[in-house]
Amino acid sequence: MKQNRFIKFLLLACIFVSAANFAPAQDKDNAPIKSGEVSDGDGIPVLVKHLPDWETAQNGAAYILSPADLRNALGEKKVFDAIDFAGGTEAVTAAYPQGKLLIVEFSNPQASVDADNRIQQQLNGQSAGVVYRRIGNYNAFVFDAGDEAAANALLDRVKYEKMVQWLGTDPFALRRAERDFIEGTASLFLSTVTAIVSGLGLSVLAGLIVGFIFFRIRQQKRSQTESFSDAGGMTRLNLDGLTAQTSADRLLND
Repeated sequence: MKQNRFIKFLLLACIFVSAANFAPAQDKDNAPIKSGEVSDGDGIPVLVKHLPDWETAQNGAAYILSPADLRNALGEKKVFDAIDFAGGTEAVTAAYPQGKLLIVEFSNPQASVDADNRIQQQLNGQSAGVVYRRIGNYNAFVFDAGDEAAANALLDRVKYEKMVQWLGTDPFALRRAERDFIEGTASLFLSTVTAIVSGLGLSVLAGLIVGFIFFRIRQQKRSQTESFSDAGGMTRLNLDGLTAQTSADRLLND
């Protein structure tokens, strides 16, 4: 009898220990994903430091790791249905005079492109007060934008400074190759035209300098040469200006 009680006690103890070990593991699995990119020195997520004027903006910034955090920070917006936080997606938002800036970073280009397509569909015809742009793996928004130009200027200050690597074929490789070809051809054409124009200009300048020097040398030699007369010393009309003036004692008197 005592042995049966002891066995039951052991079984209950094992069950209790198993439940205690399982509960923390379950909480750990359900815990929100934390940022994998944190500054070593101050522990601030790198995404926060990509905000314009982040030293000032970080005081009112909200770091977002879930749809609930996103809606708590910016309220309910239909476009948020197009943003998926699975796979380590992170976001940060801060208020600026131009509006409320939201930067969503996806873990790979494919996810960012897919989200961009969904966001474009959500904003189609319903983008009043919202300025949106895809910047690298960032999908950036400015909400409550009163001035679209100012909102775009704010987005211009958001820089994606990471190397983008595609898991498969890069869909923008052909576009980049075309752009590189056009830029290279334009640069080659401009360099060629500049070289030709510069060569012609230098040739004309060199010709003028050489011609002027040759003219001065010929003029100096001509001034040192005795005038030639084909009249045998007789009086003749000095039409060419080369015949020396006839002395007065050789003129015929009346």
